[in-house]
Amino acid sequence: MTVATPPVLHLPDEPTARAEAWLDAVHGGTEFESVLIGPDGIASWLWSRWRSLSGAGLDEAGLGAVVLDYRREMWLWLAGERTWQQSCSGLIGRISRRLAAATEG
Repeated sequence: MTVATPPVLHLPDEPTARAEAWLDAVHGGTEFESVLIGPDGIASWLWSRWRSLSGAGLDEAGLGAVVLDYRREMWLWLAGERTWQQSCSGLIGRISRRLAAATEG
């Protein structure tokens, strides 16, 4: 049996303009969950950069679930309490651990 090696995810450049729009949306009354996993949300933006996850068995909806579980850190980044590097690196770690656990059985 061949086990796929999880992809190594890169830290994408910070989406500063989009982050501003996402934060404005939340302040304007949009549910944070929609900003996280909606069609133009954070998970969708990340999926467009990390499509290699599909080869490891994680689809866009699965990535959305991980991002949703990581919502506190994503909020702290949007609110300016965490850097993009801190938040996204932590998310990459979480994704990598989930993929590794899935391949282990």
